[in-house]
Amino acid sequence: MDFSRKNFIKTLGLGVVAAGTSSFSKTKKTEKSITNDHELTVGLASYTLRKYSLDEVIEIAQRLDIKDVAFKSFHLPYEASDEELTYIRDKVKARGLNLYGGGVIYFKTPEDVDTYFNYAKTAGLKMIIGAPNHELLPLIEKKVKETNIKLAIHNHGPEDDIFPSPESVYNRIKDLDNRIGLCIDTGHTFRLNLDPATELKKYKDRLFDVHIKDIHEQVPDGKNVEIGRGKMNIPSIMSALKEIKYNGVLGLEYEKDGDHAIYGLSESVGYVRGILKMV
Repeated sequence: MDFSRKNFIKTLGLGVVAAGTSSFSKTKKTEKSITNDHELTVGLASYTLRKYSLDEVIEIAQRLDIKDVAFKSFHLPYEASDEELTYIRDKVKARGLNLYGGGVIYFKTPEDVDTYFNYAKTAGLKMIIGAPNHELLPLIEKKVKETNIKLAIHNHGPEDDIFPSPESVYNRIKDLDNRIGLCIDTGHTFRLNLDPATELKKYKDRLFDVHIKDIHEQVPDGKNVEIGRGKMNIPSIMSALKEIKYNGVLGLEYEKDGDHAIYGLSESVGYVRGILKMV
């Protein structure tokens, strides 16, 4: 059998992944009943599918019954014209997806603030997932007030000097406009020898977005693996999000194999949905 990327997308729904369209819609109903009065939303951070085209990303999301997506620049290019951004926005919406955010976007200069907020406004993004230099936060706060576009600052782990941990983000934004908050990356947080579930609960009042992944060992250079195959306590993360009544998106990220990410992504989605049946 030809397992090229294009052929796999055409045949997606067969075998394990295909437990597919019918079981996924059934799972969605189950999640509602299990979580009682609070439902967690499984979404996608499109960096996972960075080697795939926009059309492939849309089709994969549909096959996996994922509605909420945050696009990285591979699928929503920074250099795109206003017409192109509008076209992508309308195309995604027409295919039944919610383009709820974009990023991670790095703000290095004052010019970046204007550029990326205009980009987000044109693309119809309600939230930027970003990593700004500290000195730009006053200017960013002004832009947030002008545009009503939220900023969720993403922590990047032990190698990041600007925002390594959720605490490093919170300490910088706690006195700023409440439309500036956190995107907690559970994997990068885990690599800091922190418990992601504890961090999620600690900063619940400004938690806008969550990146879900799994890491093979709790060490600074821990490697990304399929969710469920690593050392992170995924059930405790889901329980924490339920407890705090998190109403954002669980943005799944699978970074291990960009060329064939559909396999690891499908396994990860299945594992997360299985956990949601249990917690």
